[in-house]
Amino acid sequence: GASHCSLFLTIPFLCRKMWGTADFEFGKPLGKGRFGAVYLAREKTTHFILALKVIFKSSLEKAQLEHQLRREIEILSHLRHPNILRMYNYFHDQTRIFLMLEYAPRGELYKELQKKKHFDDIRTATHIEEISDALMYCHAQKVIHRDIKPENLLLGLRGELKLADFGWSVHAPSLRRTTLCGTTDYLAPEMIEGSPHGENVDVWCVGVLCYECLAGYAPFEAPTRMETFRRIREVNFAFPSWMSDGARDLISKVLNRTPSLRLPLKEIIVHPWVKANSRRILPPVYTQVSSQV
Repeated sequence: GASHCSLFLTIPFLCRKMWGTADFEFGKPLGKGRFGAVYLAREKTTHFILALKVIFKSSLEKAQLEHQLRREIEILSHLRHPNILRMYNYFHDQTRIFLMLEYAPRGELYKELQKKKHFDDIRTATHIEEISDALMYCHAQKVIHRDIKPENLLLGLRGELKLADFGWSVHAPSLRRTTLCGTTDYLAPEMIEGSPHGENVDVWCVGVLCYECLAGYAPFEAPTRMETFRRIREVNFAFPSWMSDGARDLISKVLNRTPSLRLPLKEIIVHPWVKANSRRILPPVYTQVSSQV
């Protein structure tokens, strides 16, 4: 019907036309990475706004990450969920690869958390419902993200969460966790120990995220990387006095050392604290059109 026809007009990139840099006006850089940068851009004929992620082939080859990027493209181009940053299409020239991504106008969750110091129960529970739903969708598609942290979470126009960066390192580490010491904050115990890990790694990260949003710092944060590792292995963390009982209950049930004992995503979504506090909004388009697009 006409409804999804018009969606194809508003998202011109879904058609299989060959795209090139000449189709876009480039705007301000949205972020810089190890392999290139992300720019705000506008498609010339429809004026549709998007983000263009530019990746230099030479730097990928040096780091031997071409296969990983191929995997990111393969994964992302098939994911359709309101809380996952959409990849519309991609193209390349002699030296660069361009990913045509959904633009998230409100930027990184991380910057907002820095600015506000910490979030209240309502905002945090909303984000926990959004990320849990997005991850349930990923897991149903047999995708494990493994890199959930505030730097990889972007915000849409109405403050809704967008899970980004399925590249497992195919882009810049953000400001914060540049030292290895930092990247460790969100690692699950089984990843530190190098034992096989599955979907429950993502569940662990939801617990860490919930804690960090409410407290303003990560639960296992420590001066050194070794100390952080030790605290994660021992699941050694404490709640700030002002954290609500409901939030403590959820976090305790998720941050379990044993992967199989962690509260599953579908139960996180219906946890009483999430149910009472979440104010998730779904985009109108998603509800009608998700099946056809």
